[in-house]
Amino acid sequence: MEWLQQLINGISLGSIYALIALGYTMVYGIIKLINFAHGDVFMIGAFIGFLAIARWDLGFFPALLLAMVVCAILGVLIERIAYKRLRNATRIAALITAIGVSFLIEYTTIFFRGAQLETYPDVISNKTFNFLGAQISMQSIMILSVSIVLMLILQFIVHKTKIGKAMRAVSYDVETARLMGINVDNTISVTFAIGSALAGAAGVIFGIYYTRIDPLMGIIPGIKAFVAAVLGGIGIIPGAVAGGMVLGVVETVVSALGFSLWRDAAAFVILILILIFRPAGIFGKNTREKV
Repeated sequence: MEWLQQLINGISLGSIYALIALGYTMVYGIIKLINFAHGDVFMIGAFIGFLAIARWDLGFFPALLLAMVVCAILGVLIERIAYKRLRNATRIAALITAIGVSFLIEYTTIFFRGAQLETYPDVISNKTFNFLGAQISMQSIMILSVSIVLMLILQFIVHKTKIGKAMRAVSYDVETARLMGINVDNTISVTFAIGSALAGAAGVIFGIYYTRIDPLMGIIPGIKAFVAAVLGGIGIIPGAVAGGMVLGVVETVVSALGFSLWRDAAAFVILILILIFRPAGIFGKNTREKV
């Protein structure tokens, strides 16, 4: 029953990584940019959720929606101000800019509120249920339910809506999409908005699950979500979800085996192994690049 308990904990953690990883994979799929500022958008989402719950007395769902809206706006601002001018620049220029934006968000937050921790109030019941000998908390059920709903909504947007069709067209071939009358700039902005909104939701969920948040909290989960995206196949939406779940379960199992100090290292070991043995990821296709 101990292993079932760890599996449940791993899936809860993995769903948080999956939500963040979706933002990485969507942006990369559209403009081939690894947006390292994404982890800090996740951090802003956690703080917006905290303020909404602790200071403004909002419930879990209003706080979640507010964090998603604020982070969506932030994502669009980042794209329009920092990345739009670099569409035709080298990959390394865009990557350095992304790292710069990451530091800017982190230290602007520290400047205005300090670097101290905040503790999330109990907004979801701590009631637990017994399932085959494992204890499942109401928090875990809520986290998993919200994550699944958000992922299903994303799948619906990408596959069943006009903007989703535009996103898929731009990811396949930017120039052809432009010739077909698709507004590429707006499509890229919408992609950033959706990815950032999911990161904001992940921030609120993370705060409720781990209770403690701080201005530098986005660094490690952000990098781990990037590992999850690479593991599943970066640019592939189901791959990001699968990669996040696998990473969450692996981390939890490593901790359960008594190697809790190695749980962060496990993510990077997975990254090294996937890059050596299957660079395209679980869902990716190994395609030879034409020269």
